[in-house]
Amino acid sequence: MYLSLFTTFFKIGLFTFGGGWAMISIIEREIVDKHKWIERNDFLDLLAVAQSLPGILAVNISVAIGDRLRGTKGSMTAALGTILPSFLIILAIAIFLTPDVIKNNATVSAIFKGIRPAVVALIIAPVITSAKAAKIGWKTIWIPIAVALLIWSKLPVVSNPIIYIVLGGIGGYVWYVKHAMKAKTQRKEGER
Repeated sequence: MYLSLFTTFFKIGLFTFGGGWAMISIIEREIVDKHKWIERNDFLDLLAVAQSLPGILAVNISVAIGDRLRGTKGSMTAALGTILPSFLIILAIAIFLTPDVIKNNATVSAIFKGIRPAVVALIIAPVITSAKAAKIGWKTIWIPIAVALLIWSKLPVVSNPIIYIVLGGIGGYVWYVKHAMKAKTQRKEGER
């Protein structure tokens, strides 16, 4: 299992450009669809936790999944699989490509320009998947849009994302309590 965990995250780290958001759909396809290691709802829960933690999203989600599957050793294995490809690629670039070579080489510049549109698509795909799984509809779409605009505004008080993480947690707790009390009331009425 450890070898499979390592090779899966190594492959994800090796072939994904664009950072953590670009990796999410690939991680989901590998972990949920292909290997069936965890359920989609569990993956989305782990993704929510990984997003709210400091650090690199791809590493956070790999650690969370590795921990869920095999504990501490699994989290270290998955994290190493995620980090190692980037480390090796950056090491090779640092050794063989100087900034002048990158700027002045038409082939290298064309490769980076070609990667940009793919990265945008890789980032949009998990956003749409997450929105569907979170059951964001026309009545609730205003919440992520408003939060994104407020964070983007760079206003001192409202541009801190931690505020929205805390507010989201409080809102989720209030919603849960409200629905749990409603269900409890309905059960009592049904017993009468």
